[in-house]
Amino acid sequence: MVQASALAQPVLAPAAASAVAATGIERWLMRLHEAPRACAYIGTFVVTAGSDMSTSRIWHVGDGQRQMARVESLTGVLRTTFRRNDEVITFLAGSRTVIHETREALGLFPNLLNRADASVTRFYRLRSVGQGRVAGLAADIVQLMPIDPLRFGYQIWTEQKTGLMIKLQTLDPAGNVLEQAAFSDLQLDAPVTMAKLKAMMDNTQGYQVISSTLVKTTTDEEGWVLGTPVPGFAPVRCYKRLEGGAPAGNAPLQCVFSDGLASVSLFIEPFDAQRHGRLLVYNQVSMGATSLRMRQLGLWWVTAVGEVPAPTLAAFVQGLERKR
Repeated sequence: MVQASALAQPVLAPAAASAVAATGIERWLMRLHEAPRACAYIGTFVVTAGSDMSTSRIWHVGDGQRQMARVESLTGVLRTTFRRNDEVITFLAGSRTVIHETREALGLFPNLLNRADASVTRFYRLRSVGQGRVAGLAADIVQLMPIDPLRFGYQIWTEQKTGLMIKLQTLDPAGNVLEQAAFSDLQLDAPVTMAKLKAMMDNTQGYQVISSTLVKTTTDEEGWVLGTPVPGFAPVRCYKRLEGGAPAGNAPLQCVFSDGLASVSLFIEPFDAQRHGRLLVYNQVSMGATSLRMRQLGLWWVTAVGEVPAPTLAAFVQGLERKR
């Protein structure tokens, strides 16, 4: 864990406090949500969680409605990921494989907000901290602090002209940094076009393409219910992923819940004693801000994962019930 206190870094500025107060939390959240949709940029961003660090290069363009991005890993496995709204294509150069899938950009930096609505204000309080600089750009700094222990706090740096989030820290209740994502360099108004990214995204020649089919559903339709709902977390999306001709009845089920900032994914699949049995001793894992919780529930295996405190995941896996 990074031990530096988040309160020690910014330079306090009364002007920033008055600006945020005048804007109001709802308008500030909306600007934060909309900023990536209208920006073209190229940058390098670094994510640190505990002793782990990953670095990527990103090319992004938005026209107000659609967004496209190319993300190239600079550490770890060599991979290039293209995103066009919810369509995601990942090129794995080592295996000459392309993975084609559909998934929402929940919590994907710099898209912090999962939905821009007033529900966020029910569970977080906005506080202006001051001003600072990130990657040579002037930024306003605010904190979104939770009103209960079910979620983490956030310290956010937004570029002053565009409102684009350029640095994010996830904070524990003591104000220590659990995880940080930040641009180390950033070029705004960069020469990135959707046409060029689309051409690169669609060029799969020489690669084996692996696709998965998503079937939208609900927990109710699949015979599941959260007997005790977790306050603030509403269902966002639920689907079954069909791969390799597997029967729909055995397809893993993923259901996403969000409070507008934090999100939790529940994965439900048939219990396999050989595959899941050895995991029972590792029923809870945490690294940085991300926690994972596993549980056998009768004939089913349930996994909950999200950037939330471990007790929040426990509430999800313990509250899940089979209706039929």
